[in-house]
Amino acid sequence: MSDFLAALGLVFVIEGVIFIAFPGHAKAAMQSVLETPDATLRGIGLAAAIIGLILVWLVRGG
Repeated sequence: MSDFLAALGLVFVIEGVIFIAFPGHAKAAMQSVLETPDATLRGIGLAAAIIGLILVWLVRGG
């Protein structure tokens, strides 16, 4: 559970830095997401989840 919370904290840090450093780009990215079809977002989400699982598996000694 501590690893999960550390990973979640890191996500918040990265997101915060993006909003601090590039607020205009972050707004444009959000607008782009709103205009993207649901099926495309689902595909991107699935790909990101699979890549994330592979990375965790590799780092954990898979």
